[in-house]
Amino acid sequence: MTQELQPSAWSLADLLPATSGPAFDSLLEELNTQVEELEQWRGRLTPDIAEEDWVRLVRQYETITEHGSRLLGYGRLSFAADTQSQEALSFMGRMEELLTDVQNRLIFLVLWWKSLDDANAQRLLSAASEWHYFLESLRRFKPHTLSELEEKVINLKDVNGVNALTTIYDMITNKYSFQLVVEGETRHLTRDQLRSYVHSPVPEVREAAYREMHRVYAQDGAVLGQLYIHRARDWRNEQMNLRRFSSPIAVRNLENDIPDPVVDTLLQVCQENTLLFQDYFRLKADWLGMDRLRRFDLYAPLDDTDRQFAYHEAVEMVLESFERFSPVVANQARRILAENHMDSEIRAGKEGGAFCASPLPRVAPWVKVNFTGECRDVATLAHELGHAVHALMAADHSILTFHSALPMAEIASVFGEMLLTERLLAEEPNRAVRRNLLAAQMDDAYATVMRQAFFVLFEREAHRMIAEGKNTNDLCTAYLDNLHQQFGDAVEVDDGFRSEWVAIPHIYQVPFYCYAYSFGQLMVLSLYQRYKEEGQAFVPRYLRILEYGGSASPGHILTEAGIDMTSSSFWQGGFDVIRSMVNQLVALPA
Repeated sequence: MTQELQPSAWSLADLLPATSGPAFDSLLEELNTQVEELEQWRGRLTPDIAEEDWVRLVRQYETITEHGSRLLGYGRLSFAADTQSQEALSFMGRMEELLTDVQNRLIFLVLWWKSLDDANAQRLLSAASEWHYFLESLRRFKPHTLSELEEKVINLKDVNGVNALTTIYDMITNKYSFQLVVEGETRHLTRDQLRSYVHSPVPEVREAAYREMHRVYAQDGAVLGQLYIHRARDWRNEQMNLRRFSSPIAVRNLENDIPDPVVDTLLQVCQENTLLFQDYFRLKADWLGMDRLRRFDLYAPLDDTDRQFAYHEAVEMVLESFERFSPVVANQARRILAENHMDSEIRAGKEGGAFCASPLPRVAPWVKVNFTGECRDVATLAHELGHAVHALMAADHSILTFHSALPMAEIASVFGEMLLTERLLAEEPNRAVRRNLLAAQMDDAYATVMRQAFFVLFEREAHRMIAEGKNTNDLCTAYLDNLHQQFGDAVEVDDGFRSEWVAIPHIYQVPFYCYAYSFGQLMVLSLYQRYKEEGQAFVPRYLRILEYGGSASPGHILTEAGIDMTSSSFWQGGFDVIRSMVNQLVALPA
């Protein structure tokens, strides 16, 4: 089957066969009918509501959520497939407006549940065990919940305010075209195509790729910077001034159900280990015959042995790597391809980067990559298909409980990458290629752990500075300082990187998301070490972690797996594994 595979676009027919016509109108009518039926409980909810009535209400709320996720999922995926399509943009906007209205019509139910006394809440939680963690999670936000009118205004504000800002950011940045002269030929590239050249064995090409990235983004730098400033102001006004969170990042921590001290510990341990990566970058400079790495050279291969992979070859490698670990994992991943839920081709207007979206629990997720044939694209396939496997393993849960908390959502993706890397290292006969693979694994560890942690450290500083009235230039200076803290004197940082932060979509779209990558990578290093020690006996416990989805707290899931996320020694253990990776690379003969 894989021999016939070529990069292609996905089909969204399993979400919506059409965006107009009788079937679509029927779905909208059914959604409205369900909402109207639930609205009839306004004013009738009392603390002594019968358990069976409560279960019926939550089940109906679940159905409405499924309908909404189907509609909005289609809108967002069609926009990601073509950010310049007015039809896709219009449909996504219509669905956002529609579902904001639904959310506001049903907000009375959520507010009533949050306000309920603890004794009756526990009684109803026991009756609705299928949705226990979801309902429990809603009540965690009780101290930060406003009146019904205020919550409605915020929902309306978001859909036409901050959400519109992030959509504009996506439209601007995904329209960019980059030019790069390679071997005397001027090439017109998407961002993902341009990024492939930062891995070039030729120093001048790496530098030119970064400078072209900076040049294009700088043309709109003031606008993109101002979008971010308004994003941060909106976040602070709502989350701190109105909802009374103690800090901007505390919002994300509560959503992730990760205590503030745990996140502080994680970030602190990352800061304490900057020397580990600085030592690695000094070694890498020596291996490359350089006095000191430049920031342009961070992802340089150790020698010119990197190969290109055909798409069918990359897919086969990933699936075989999964198969060796567990046929269950491999079969779940195959569903994405079999059901045409993969968008892998490069085309103008398509959103850059990669993601896995899981709108519905019993429908295979959709995976977006931009496949250029580089080795890291194979790793990206493993990463995103790992996300898909995680969702499918949790598919028996309700739509209200199958999505993992963000830090837990990175487990299967990073684990999938490690399975692939181990397979490549075991089978590659060429010593130079093996050395490159190990170096790429270290580069990925930096990019996933340290770089992401320092993004969050920058975000914390940026939100503070914006509250004090600082401007885009001030943020650029802070970001450059952030880079110097990461690299010390081990890496020379060109001044052009001072504005790199405007090219980081996550800080616009999902503030403070990025520590989830650090969390997930360090945790997976621990889990993978156990797999190496225990072999196939480890597999059922790993699959059990995935099966939880979002039906239990991260603390509960990790404690069951024997992990204490409150311990700094646990996080340090992940860095110790990374140190062993450096030692393994050093031991390879040049």
